[in-house]
Amino acid sequence: MKKLIVSAVIITLFLGCKTSEKETKENVDSEEWIALFNGKDLNDWDIKIAGHEVGDNYKKTFQVQDSMIRVNYDAYETFDNAFGHLYYKNPFSYYKVRFDYRFTGRQVEGGANWANKNSGIMLHSQSAQSNSLGQFFPVSIEFQLLGGLEEGVERPTGNLCTPGTTAEMNGEILTDHCTNSNSKTFYDEQWIHVEAVVLGNESIFQIVNMDTVMVYQNTKIGGGLISGVEGEWESNGIANKEFWLTKDGEPLTQGYLALQAESHPIDFKNIELLDLCGCMDKTAKNYKSYYVKADNSACIY
Repeated sequence: MKKLIVSAVIITLFLGCKTSEKETKENVDSEEWIALFNGKDLNDWDIKIAGHEVGDNYKKTFQVQDSMIRVNYDAYETFDNAFGHLYYKNPFSYYKVRFDYRFTGRQVEGGANWANKNSGIMLHSQSAQSNSLGQFFPVSIEFQLLGGLEEGVERPTGNLCTPGTTAEMNGEILTDHCTNSNSKTFYDEQWIHVEAVVLGNESIFQIVNMDTVMVYQNTKIGGGLISGVEGEWESNGIANKEFWLTKDGEPLTQGYLALQAESHPIDFKNIELLDLCGCMDKTAKNYKSYYVKADNSACIY
């Protein structure tokens, strides 16, 4: 009888250890996504619209409705180059970001032809506060979002644009301001799910509806705001051109996220981020197996 009791205790302890190991493994692997948008307000975001001070939500361009961030032009008579960007409050370097978007309605009067069903999310962006007052676009990497305009005419989404930046693809520096992805064309007002995997300036992966449509590397500051030949800094409202020229060739390893408002109404929802930078000491309580960049100053023991 005593032997049976001892055996039962040993088995119980063994199973308990196995359960504990399993729970630890699950905790280490469990992804901790952050909701960047709380579905209720824009308290965690900074608004910057060309020609207006930071925080001035000119004509209520950015609105919150039904757990969505909505770019709305109902109060506009004409666009008048009021390019807007909505910046999340904190910068990131190594991370995944995902969200859903859809274009709605019609482009506001005065918007450029190229801006019809055109928006984006800026990666590694300068801050809202560092923009010039009249600045159209932040120096950043743009994950461009497009919608189809004419049935049968291809207009892929998930493209790359480089305002004030450069990147490489297949070992070659991209010289065009925008480079098309290999995504499908999406029409009407359907929701599209997109994700970016951002690894500092090493690599960026752009994903549309679970398909990787573009990969590029070696992001840097430079190349002119729109073109490397003319630069086009002043014509796009940038008053501190010389500052950016002194940074030409500097690796672009981190920055802010910003949602664009370029004259066509668009909705964003389910905006979430997974930080890939954190404690990589396996003995720490907050170690995560999916981290790819170590910040062991964040370790908790």
